[in-house]
Amino acid sequence: MAEQKRDYYEVLGVSRSASDDEIKKAYRKLAKKYHPDLNPGNAEAEKNFKEVNEAYEVLSDANKKTRYDQFGHAGVDPNFNAGGGGFGGGFGDFDFGDLGDLFGSFFGGGFGGGRSAARNGPQRGESLRVALTISFEEAAFGCEKEVTIDRVEACPTCHGSGCAAGTTAETCSQCGGSGQVQQRRQTPMGVFSTTTVCPKCGGKGKIIHTPCPDCGGQGQKRRRKTIQVNIPAGIDTDQTISLRGQGNAGKNGGPAGDLLIIINVRPHELFRREGNDVWCEAPITFTQAVLGGEMEIPTIDGKVKYTIPEGTQTGSTFRLRGKGIPVLNGRGRGDQYVTVNIETPRNLTKDQKEKLRKFSESLGEHNYEVRKNFFQKFKK
Repeated sequence: MAEQKRDYYEVLGVSRSASDDEIKKAYRKLAKKYHPDLNPGNAEAEKNFKEVNEAYEVLSDANKKTRYDQFGHAGVDPNFNAGGGGFGGGFGDFDFGDLGDLFGSFFGGGFGGGRSAARNGPQRGESLRVALTISFEEAAFGCEKEVTIDRVEACPTCHGSGCAAGTTAETCSQCGGSGQVQQRRQTPMGVFSTTTVCPKCGGKGKIIHTPCPDCGGQGQKRRRKTIQVNIPAGIDTDQTISLRGQGNAGKNGGPAGDLLIIINVRPHELFRREGNDVWCEAPITFTQAVLGGEMEIPTIDGKVKYTIPEGTQTGSTFRLRGKGIPVLNGRGRGDQYVTVNIETPRNLTKDQKEKLRKFSESLGEHNYEVRKNFFQKFKK
């Protein structure tokens, strides 16, 4: 028994309402994952790679996608006859649209074209995506930015109707405005009925005799738009801001899509972020480490004074409470952690070296706890 093919939308991991960009993005991700060059000798990966390419070949082609949505895998078979001559078996006068659920379970996709939403019904506009790079501080405290996009909007001349001023569209006489027609064919096995896109109006359900001169009857135009975006405090790289209704305009009264802004935060020269906490490293002198003392620490709010305790070791970490990143859409802030490293002085004079030797000779093992513990463990 031949292996049944998986649904192409399932193969790519997208919904049936996915846009062309979403389908393409899903394909590229999976094609890279299963590519033979990255999976040498892996038969399962090779099988998945072929399956992904087959699904994309159909779903990226408008005509094949339409047939697949209507008839399933059978609709993209080169030997398939949409009129029903290729399938039979004493079914009599049946409409496959009424048996979509039944045949869908056998062929991986229904014959239920009669149940599909007509193309002249309201259609939601495509969502748009744009990447926006901001600074570390802008991500921490929020800001306002402008993004410029090219999007599809309702034609300002005809207000989306597609008709020239003073004219209206005519309801298609062949489909009665539904955008679909039923075809019936007599075969030796019986009469078969299928529902297809109306050839006269192209599925729109209406015919425009005098198109709008500005949009050519499309009812839409692509325009460049600059939009103000409020960046919330605490946002991080790869997080997305969704502006509802700021994407491409819908069709036939459908709502506009969304504008999805994907955030990228530039790395900072001093600070590193982990969740809502900020980390940094600060150099201290040998004298500061031995005697302790007050020093200035940089934070995202500016410099603050901090007292280094006497006998601080290199690599010690101190916490500055509430000096981290604000919680996104919440209250409070993270902390800042400062790791200090002792900088060894260079280019000492002869006199400085001599004084340092005398100072070192004056010290005993009790002055070096880490060193003492190390050699005790070594002796054991």
